[in-house]
Amino acid sequence: MTKKTRDPLAPPRADLERLRAGTLADPHRVLGAHATDGGVVIRAWLPGARAASAHLPNGTTLALEPLPPGGLFAGIAPGARPPLDYEVEVEWPGARTRSADPYSLLPSLGDLDLHLIGQGSHWELGRTLGAHVRDHQGLAGTSFSVWAPGAAGVSVVGDFNGWNRGRHPMRSLGATGVWELFVPAVGRGERYKFHVVGADGIGREKADPVGGGAEVPPNTASVTTRSTHEWADQDWLAQRDLARPHREPVSIYEVHLPSWRRVPEEGDRPLTYREAGDALVEYATEMGFTHVELLPVMAHPFSGSWGYQVTSYFAPAPSQGDADDLRAMIDTLHAAGIGVILDWVPAHFPKDEFALARFDGTALYEHADPRRGEHPDWGTLVFNFGRTEVRNFLIASAEHWIGEYHVDGIRVDAVASMLYRDYSREAGEWVPNERGGNEDEDAIAFLRELNEVVHARHGGLITAAEESTAWPNVSRPTSTGGLGFDLKWNMGWMHDTLRYFAKDPVHRKHHHDELTFSLVYAFSEQYVLPLSHDEVVHGKGSLINKMPGDEWQQTANLRALYGYMWAHPGKKLLFMGGEIGQTNEWNHESSVDWGLLEYGRHEGIRRLVRDLNHAYRTQPALWERDSTPDGFAWMLADAAEDNLIAFARFPDDGSPLVSVSNLSPVAREGYRVPLPRAGSWREILNTDAASYWGSDVDNGGSVEADAGPERDQPASALLTLPPLATVWLIPDE
Repeated sequence: MTKKTRDPLAPPRADLERLRAGTLADPHRVLGAHATDGGVVIRAWLPGARAASAHLPNGTTLALEPLPPGGLFAGIAPGARPPLDYEVEVEWPGARTRSADPYSLLPSLGDLDLHLIGQGSHWELGRTLGAHVRDHQGLAGTSFSVWAPGAAGVSVVGDFNGWNRGRHPMRSLGATGVWELFVPAVGRGERYKFHVVGADGIGREKADPVGGGAEVPPNTASVTTRSTHEWADQDWLAQRDLARPHREPVSIYEVHLPSWRRVPEEGDRPLTYREAGDALVEYATEMGFTHVELLPVMAHPFSGSWGYQVTSYFAPAPSQGDADDLRAMIDTLHAAGIGVILDWVPAHFPKDEFALARFDGTALYEHADPRRGEHPDWGTLVFNFGRTEVRNFLIASAEHWIGEYHVDGIRVDAVASMLYRDYSREAGEWVPNERGGNEDEDAIAFLRELNEVVHARHGGLITAAEESTAWPNVSRPTSTGGLGFDLKWNMGWMHDTLRYFAKDPVHRKHHHDELTFSLVYAFSEQYVLPLSHDEVVHGKGSLINKMPGDEWQQTANLRALYGYMWAHPGKKLLFMGGEIGQTNEWNHESSVDWGLLEYGRHEGIRRLVRDLNHAYRTQPALWERDSTPDGFAWMLADAAEDNLIAFARFPDDGSPLVSVSNLSPVAREGYRVPLPRAGSWREILNTDAASYWGSDVDNGGSVEADAGPERDQPASALLTLPPLATVWLIPDE
């Protein structure tokens, strides 16, 4: 019997079947140019094409024969040898294309990239995985790569191939779980997704987890990007590298960009990133803020989440512009000397089918066990921090915003929910750790690694934790057992202070400890004092409407609170609208009520916040020793009956600033207040000033402190204390 010779044009039947099913892990082994008897066989996978030909380097054209059952075209170039440069011309229904063959090319990822990905230490995934418009082997195009270790097959679909899920199968790069394909002639601005066939045989179209661009919601595709922005902030970055945030003034303006300012003449649209950059520079500079903190700008499909349910951890939200527009905004802020902090959400992610959830048909980014993998409060999924690749993905995301967008810090959202396995869970709804405890040791290790990596790679960077429990050493170095953050939000101060100020002054003497208690623990961490967005939504009322009394008393209370807050140890954070005493709760669908500034009390509050920031920045006593006890001393801590507190702050040179708050609605004349030195003291701030819409009760600009012990202090002065007001005094030298 004569042995039947296999057709050199056709690949093995099993490979062809897997190719058609989208589960051939190495399509380059079948497709492209391969040596055969007498020459090179060229195979092109073109489902839906009518005809195809290959244009060879010697100038000849090789007709490619369609092979049954369809989709595969092949021909033999006699006398040729691989590798072979050629282009494939294809006749499609209604169109004709010509480009290099993706399957004739080597991988666009190098061995070092794969090694770092494999060991979970590739901090620049944003420049490696995803979609990158670049040149490869002398060809212009886009490299696509994605981590999907549980997939049986992955292909890239998009505008460039008519969303034909069988047109561009990707190759597996082995044990790393990465799939890759370089597609020539694909440029910037192309929409795409990955069609992922899971081990269960089910195909899922997924947005790119590491994609640099995203489509405007409700559409969900990723978008190819290539930056052309030329940074002009080299001096800023060099200066930042030498910064010591703990010993410098930090006053943060927290902003939700889509609702900060809008353009009513154009359908009440939000400002673009570039417009916001110009407007924020003008406003934040006048107001004296050192930093702007942006609620998450990472792409998210639901505006009502305010950005806290992220679906694209490497792409900016596209509704206000593209990636270069955001870069330009940050560059503009840096040129004006304003730092940029981004809210970042590694605790959880939404269940949207197009995003990370069950990405390759398995619990890839999340825990498989819902007792660990589902968040009961937010209907979201929890990252599996115990998986090396997931930790790498998240740290690389933080590094992406720091490196690619030059941000000066990240504020990590919902840290408390990460630290405890039983967070918001009842008994039986959570899994103890190996020691039977509720600590999530994987999350703890992740947070420490995050802080170690970003601080090793960037000087002067701020990492801040929103952590609402008594977890110890959040802002202490990892080398001493801490989590390694620079700053921790002081949620205890915020809740106690707002609770106190909400009380009618007649009852405040019974709650005096709510003001003084924060100094019991003020130096246990490096703190930020936040009056954030969370306090002015969901029926909580605006800051000014939390205050008791009539319109005048509400306004005076808020001014007194701000004076007390800016003098208290800790960095400062104020959410937009708070600086003008906005009366309505924050609404993410509308602008800050800027029209209120036509009224004296709101303009007065704005002027006060402006003056607080400028005075704060010029007074080292308020920030040089923010986190050490020797930078603080009580002058009056026990004047509960009078609703009064006074304390001193000290800088390195010992020259003090004294803050006195009279939190009753009556002025107090001739009130003796201890002071840390005798002599003349100048009143540099009075929240009751007429320019702030106050009653203008003051001390005539200065007071004289008499020598003689008073409550453990060497001197004291008789002060006139305005009603519901805070006064700052410094030695008149």
